[in-house]
Amino acid sequence: MVDVKGLWKDWRLHTIVLAVVVITELIGNYEFAVGPGVVVLLPMLYAIIIGIILYFTPAIKEKQAKHAEPLIVLGVLLLIAKIGVVIGPSLPQIIAAGPALLLQEFGNLATILFALPIAIYLGLKREAIGMTHSVAREPNVGLIVDKFGFNSPEGRGVMAVYIFGTVFGAIFMGLISGFLATITPLHPLSFAMASGIGSSSMMAAASGSLIAAFPNFETDIIAFAGASNLLSLSTGLYMSIFIGLPLTEKLYQIITRRRHKEEA
Repeated sequence: MVDVKGLWKDWRLHTIVLAVVVITELIGNYEFAVGPGVVVLLPMLYAIIIGIILYFTPAIKEKQAKHAEPLIVLGVLLLIAKIGVVIGPSLPQIIAAGPALLLQEFGNLATILFALPIAIYLGLKREAIGMTHSVAREPNVGLIVDKFGFNSPEGRGVMAVYIFGTVFGAIFMGLISGFLATITPLHPLSFAMASGIGSSSMMAAASGSLIAAFPNFETDIIAFAGASNLLSLSTGLYMSIFIGLPLTEKLYQIITRRRHKEEA
């Protein structure tokens, strides 16, 4: 249990956070070209990297790490509130794109077809089911733990991806979204919809890069990314329960059975 009074009096944590914010804002956005595309580095990405480095130094103790957790939730709540304000005026555009937003969850199923064979090829066993059936956010972790147990191979797999996504997901989404949006002919709003995968931090990083690359679409990017993320949170779990996880288990059986026959 976090000591709320001690949290607000933790001068070390607040000083470090303020210093990181000032440093990253002074650095600002940085862009560089990779072929015909552009990669945009945002202050949020610098802050994540600096935070990871500081975590392994004496500057951050266990107390600061525990106090930082509820502050992250508070920051996400403010972000969601801002998105809610922006979505309202943009409802006509969102309604017009309704079928695309509703069908986006089927795009997550394509990653199963791509990721599961690679995981099995790398030597993973049933851990691959937990790792590849979804993007492994909180609802999906709960699904796997409820069905297979926390100490099961599937449970270890989903937790591995959950931790990896927590640490590196925002960095990856922030880098790849701006790059792909500038290198492909697809509309930036399609990438805004794709950035809503059920993680507020990843969505913020991806939409931030898109806004930096296409500032004229700022309001629409925030609205579409927020609506997409909300839909992913509300429908993604059911997609995993009824389609994603059964499909992953079936493909795992088919691939491993064929591989065992080849080895025999």
